[in-house]
Amino acid sequence: MGIFDFIKKGNREGDNKSALDTESALMTLEDVVAPSAVSVSPRSISISGQNARVFFAVSYPRYLNDGWLEPILNLEKELDVSIVIHPIDTAETLKKFQKKVAEVQSQISMNEEKGMVRDPQLEAAYRNLEELRDKLQQAEEKLFDVGLYIAVYGKDDDALNKTESEVKGILDSRLVYIKPALFQQEQGLRSVLPTMTDELLVHSKFNSSPLSSFFPFTSFDLTSDNGILYGINRHNSSLVLFDRFSLTNYNSVTFATSGAGKSYAIKLEILRSLMFGTEVIVIDPEREYEYLAEATGGRFFNIALSSAHHINPFDLPDPQEDEEPMDILRSHIIELTGLFRLMLGGLTPEEETVIDQALHEVYALKDITGDVSWSGQEPPLLTDFEMVLAGMDGSDSLIARLQKYTSGTWSGFMNQPTNVDINQKFIVFSLRDMEDELKSVAMYIITNHIWNMVRRRLKKRLLVIDEAWWMMKSEDTASFLFSLAKRGRKYYLGIATITQDVDDFLRSPYGVPMITNSSLQFLMKQSPTSIDLLQRTFNLTDEEKLLLLESNVGEGIFFVGLKHVAIKVIASYTEDQIITSDPHQILQIKQARAELKSAS
Repeated sequence: MGIFDFIKKGNREGDNKSALDTESALMTLEDVVAPSAVSVSPRSISISGQNARVFFAVSYPRYLNDGWLEPILNLEKELDVSIVIHPIDTAETLKKFQKKVAEVQSQISMNEEKGMVRDPQLEAAYRNLEELRDKLQQAEEKLFDVGLYIAVYGKDDDALNKTESEVKGILDSRLVYIKPALFQQEQGLRSVLPTMTDELLVHSKFNSSPLSSFFPFTSFDLTSDNGILYGINRHNSSLVLFDRFSLTNYNSVTFATSGAGKSYAIKLEILRSLMFGTEVIVIDPEREYEYLAEATGGRFFNIALSSAHHINPFDLPDPQEDEEPMDILRSHIIELTGLFRLMLGGLTPEEETVIDQALHEVYALKDITGDVSWSGQEPPLLTDFEMVLAGMDGSDSLIARLQKYTSGTWSGFMNQPTNVDINQKFIVFSLRDMEDELKSVAMYIITNHIWNMVRRRLKKRLLVIDEAWWMMKSEDTASFLFSLAKRGRKYYLGIATITQDVDDFLRSPYGVPMITNSSLQFLMKQSPTSIDLLQRTFNLTDEEKLLLLESNVGEGIFFVGLKHVAIKVIASYTEDQIITSDPHQILQIKQARAELKSAS
């Protein structure tokens, strides 16, 4: 029974009952289901203020590819699709086929007798009829009357027209043509409702093979045969399963507002990646990964001015068999020059020359010249570099600015031999207690140290840089990060950058190149101030833009190459307890652990 039958039935029953009848006061199922008002026009129908327009398919191409309905089913529009299938009696059909085959064969014979040029279209029809008749006779195929009805919805005629244009454009490109059910919108809507009624009765004949292409339970899938689970496809609840190390490069970028679940999502990837043997290194600006490191048996280093953990920026990686020591030394000196440019607030061309000469000399003092391998040699310290600078002309300004790192307030961090070992399965460097002025410098030094260690031993690794906008603020740090993204694949290294400050990231000249050099991109909930910039950068539709603005925690759009789907990140209870960033949950977990400890 359709909704309009409910209305009519309710009216008839109301006429036959007394107003004083107590049963008339009871609400029936018909009262609940039936709309409050219905308005029918030739091209549309309005149900309780919601407008709808129903279409039916009138023509199909000779061949239908599998999944041709997918673009319609995956439109970010509100619509209903109904496929009505009526089996046709095979015995009766075979009799008609016999007659049709005879007609076509007779026409071909008559053409030959008249000496006419053969008609390829007529001969193809004859072959197709014969082939189909054989398959029907052998029960390999069956025939069906098939109706395809589509109902689109909108708040007004303009919205309906826009959706109609999109749907027609998609189907027209596949040579499937539809028409609105003129003066039959009521019957059309009944045919679309899941009540197993077909009141339009607009059918086309299909045999089993092309009918299978109508299979509607398909959607855009974004998955591979192996890898880790990133989330659930919000279109069809399929799994978004990928191995980043099987893609063209291993890098990813994640953009989200604060509290949208970006750290939660990357922690989940880290936890699942560790189970597959991937080594993970995290640069953590807010000490969010400490408990994860503790729970997985990893190492946690708190990098601060007063910390016992130190990294010497003058450390050099040991040359590999296919590398020349001189090339490595030259490359490292260039990287150190960029570091000093960042530390000293910029360098003039003359100062860059002095820095370059001083770096060569300070390494030479330690017998590191690039002529032979320096394996086992002790690298210089920042104080050694200052001493070399003191003996050079034009270095007074450089020494004055450098002293706060060697003997001043900021001397505790980088003027010591390296005492951190990153040859572990999971490593976290926390920068929460580092002064904001030094965070970019610290991230540069840590990232450079990681890069040197990565080049020593080939291993599948993931480097996570949370709040990467800190590194994008300076051209030197951004350039270094971009070089890692380009060169990391050679050393089996994937770079995962995460940021909430989209403007700072994309304003950098290396922002868009970082995105284009990342096979995976994850956009989560966005603020209205940054959504337009993201829409231009990622070529988002208006519907995708709205989806990002209205996404809940852990939801967004997941890109792999040219494909993307709406995704929801889901963790198990145990995973959630390890990776949660919710302060309320963290407090409860800490209290439970304290109670357990006191009880024992």
